[in-house]
Amino acid sequence: MALRLIPLLAVFVVAACGTTVPSASSGGHKVQVVAAENFWGSIAAQVGGEHANVTSIIANPNTDPHDYEATPSDARLVATADFVIANGVGYDPWVQKLVDANPVTGRKLLVVGDQMGKTEGDNPHLWYSPDYVRRLVDIIGADLGSLDPADADYFTQQALYFKGVSLMSYNNEISIIRDHFVGTKVGASESIFSYLADALNLDLVTPYSYLKAVSEGAEPSAADRAEVEREITSTEIRVFVFNSQNSTPDVQGLVAKARTAGIPVVAITETLSPQGATFQQWQGRQLNDLLRALGG
Repeated sequence: MALRLIPLLAVFVVAACGTTVPSASSGGHKVQVVAAENFWGSIAAQVGGEHANVTSIIANPNTDPHDYEATPSDARLVATADFVIANGVGYDPWVQKLVDANPVTGRKLLVVGDQMGKTEGDNPHLWYSPDYVRRLVDIIGADLGSLDPADADYFTQQALYFKGVSLMSYNNEISIIRDHFVGTKVGASESIFSYLADALNLDLVTPYSYLKAVSEGAEPSAADRAEVEREITSTEIRVFVFNSQNSTPDVQGLVAKARTAGIPVVAITETLSPQGATFQQWQGRQLNDLLRALGG
């Protein structure tokens, strides 16, 4: 199936409909923001623009956030921050410990999972949910505005621009996959792909108990392992998606089986890759890889 993305002209249509490039307001204060992970840090930096200084603690693609241990330099960053952003849902518990150990009057802590009604034990990979991402953009803009009221309108404009223009290609590819491949059966190595599969209207047939176990570093049951292998060897799935930053020998074995069976394999990552990419560049590339693998 040959599919085309909406032409770049659409960007100018959005701008003409009221979403404009925001201009910085006067004033020299910058909100000091510390994000536990760079996927949230990239969004915060783009919403904060010229009136925020954003540092992401986990920024190296080779770092496994699940196993991360905070350092003294992380503690110093949190101690001097105006605004701290954590994922929550048991993903980065060290953030709360650093905040508690370095109390600061007026500092704001944003725990993404709390905002989305998630608790420990739920799928923590919230940045793979397009809906949660869009909601977080507005929350970050509002929180920055509360910390810097003089520039509140600027942050609101930045958030609107990010959702309307910066995320256009991301939203575009999501719409194409959702509209043209609804119900397509796919497999995955872990729960990092679950939210996105739901948003794309794909049928993720891998047992969730298997996805959750691999994500948490636990051993999947023998029944789940057999089922995942059956889905691959029988070519029941059209694409197999795996987290290349958590590619255990078992996962590598599944990838090899999928390729042998002629099933396209798509690699995704837990954090921004390559280092320095924006959230939308990273996610857009992965979505494009998935679209091609599906046949678009």
